[in-house]
Amino acid sequence: MASTPLSILDLATVEADGSIADAFEHSVAVARLAETSGYQRMWYAEHHNMPSIASSATAVLIAHVAAHTSRIGLGAGGVMLPNHSPLVVAEQFGTLAELHPGRIHLGLGRAPGTDGATFRALRRTHQAAESFPSDVLELQGYLSDELPRNAVNAYPGRGTRVPLTILGSSLFGASLAAQLGLPYSFASHFAPQQLTGAVQHYRANYVPSHAHPEPYVSAGVNVVAAESDAEAEALFVRTEVDRVRRFLSRGREQELTVDEASALVDTPAGREIRGMLQYTAIGGRDRVRDELEAFARFADADELVTVHAAPTRAEQLASVRIAAPAD
Repeated sequence: MASTPLSILDLATVEADGSIADAFEHSVAVARLAETSGYQRMWYAEHHNMPSIASSATAVLIAHVAAHTSRIGLGAGGVMLPNHSPLVVAEQFGTLAELHPGRIHLGLGRAPGTDGATFRALRRTHQAAESFPSDVLELQGYLSDELPRNAVNAYPGRGTRVPLTILGSSLFGASLAAQLGLPYSFASHFAPQQLTGAVQHYRANYVPSHAHPEPYVSAGVNVVAAESDAEAEALFVRTEVDRVRRFLSRGREQELTVDEASALVDTPAGREIRGMLQYTAIGGRDRVRDELEAFARFADADELVTVHAAPTRAEQLASVRIAAPAD
């Protein structure tokens, strides 16, 4: 039986002693390795006002990575649509699709991906999220080759039919994706609670569309792969501490040290953050592949979006290589 297709989510994370330029260089290195290792797609997520995440301008980052790779799929996982005009998103991703035919994908989320002050700085209001379903339809129309009634078109964009995916971590996204006949991606790599219920709801209520006659589910999963099972288990312990350090450092002028974060691992906040790693494949090559396949069956997923969460660049690249799809 063929293994489940694997993709990678990359946030272009910025190291404490590194630069944003270093983060972009690493993103290119990850994409190049993924391309030669059999991964299906790279995804880049929109976040704002987070000094440790440099993937805020997803379309620009995708353009950069696309120019340094040749065939791997590249997508926004995702664009937070309430932050943007559907017409502008269509123009941006239509441009990418014209430059890199067949490689560009567009995941759409309803959350702002930031805090309230930054949302206001984006010149948006919280009411924008309420129009998410209609905005998705408007965007879909701009990317089609049908003339809308008001004669507004996206150039570039029209006729590119950039594939859309609805992102979510609740029944809302599952319901909308099912209703519109679009693929659905669940963010179980950081919000594991409603995974099975959302996927079951999506599949049970799916309305076939011309582009997608069958439902299609992708699910996020953390991966900590190393040369041996023992090394991976030790690496996961460090990964938990690093996750706690990153989350609890937000809003501080100076990031927590590893020792400071270690002291907070078993606090209520630390346990909550570690709970985000509930779905993590840990091990050497054989075990991590077995765990990924087991998770795909559990999640009823057609594709897994892997998040290689190791603390260092070298360990992340090693994890990508070791967990690569079977030959």
